[in-house]
Amino acid sequence: MTVRPVLRARAPLRVSFAGGGSDVAPFPEREGGAVLSATIGSYAYATLRPRDDGHITVESHDYGTSIGYDVGAPLELDGELDLPKAAIARIMTLEGAMASDGFDLFLHTNAPPGSGLGSSSAVMVAVIDLVGRHCGLDLGPYEIAELAYRLEREDLAIPGGSQDQYAAAFGGFNFMEFRTDGQVVVNPLRVRPDTVHELEHNMLLAYTGRTRVSDHIIEDQVARYETGNVDAVAGLRAQRDLADAMRVALLRGRVDEVGHLLGEAWREKQRMSSRITTPLITRAVDRAMHSGALGGKVTGAGGGGHLIFICEFERRHVVADALIDLGLSVSEFTFTKQGVTTWKGRQ
Repeated sequence: MTVRPVLRARAPLRVSFAGGGSDVAPFPEREGGAVLSATIGSYAYATLRPRDDGHITVESHDYGTSIGYDVGAPLELDGELDLPKAAIARIMTLEGAMASDGFDLFLHTNAPPGSGLGSSSAVMVAVIDLVGRHCGLDLGPYEIAELAYRLEREDLAIPGGSQDQYAAAFGGFNFMEFRTDGQVVVNPLRVRPDTVHELEHNMLLAYTGRTRVSDHIIEDQVARYETGNVDAVAGLRAQRDLADAMRVALLRGRVDEVGHLLGEAWREKQRMSSRITTPLITRAVDRAMHSGALGGKVTGAGGGGHLIFICEFERRHVVADALIDLGLSVSEFTFTKQGVTTWKGRQ
């Protein structure tokens, strides 16, 4: 009997510079969307340890829960770790997938769900690549991202776009196009190392301490767009255009311009839904700008989660102190080029 190895995987989280929302249906199908994002050195991790008794367990450190069921048992979407369950069930039915005698799956992420860094999608991407390898599949980043998207948005009906799945699968700085024919094109950006270092030198990540899991922001944004709300339509179109403008500034190494465009992206994003900002987020952005930030915005759907700021380095510590005074947790971060990765672990 072939003994399958212990496997581990990690998929990076991301910060979104501009374009968020233009990847959420039905906008891209009707007008085409674009997102500029980059992955950071924080990850969703997964470990798979094979079993030989036909049983599967899934344990999530983030949710503090675990489940168990037999291989081949009917899929039950009951709110208990539905994301990994759906991924496991789908992968095992893919053409070419080898049968499994069961396994233990352990999940852990550097950021909580709903924190604006794409953590839920990164978990899906990690699980798909990991279980796929366990079943003898070698899926490419487009296949992984599309499968994660369809599982989350179609099978599980979780509102959202598709940027997070592609960011986690590909890694690095990417300009993503969401075309009207349904095609997603990921354009990796060859950002100069000096520009990357300057961004890392000048940026801050600030956590509000609040997630946005139940705020219905995306549903509100979609409803406003579909009813032709002037602000929502203009905000979405501006997001798409600002992603392209920021791409050009980034490739030319104009970090200050990227900072100013980040602020413009935040102003336009707020037009998409009244639920995107909160009194705390508004105070945090205003305080940061008065303290020397060039621009800042939430890096997810809004309503909570994380904010990113670009500052002049000499003022970054002042901006950080101002945000800490408001009760936010502030950290520095680095970018990573690598997307989802799976490797053999120690037995």
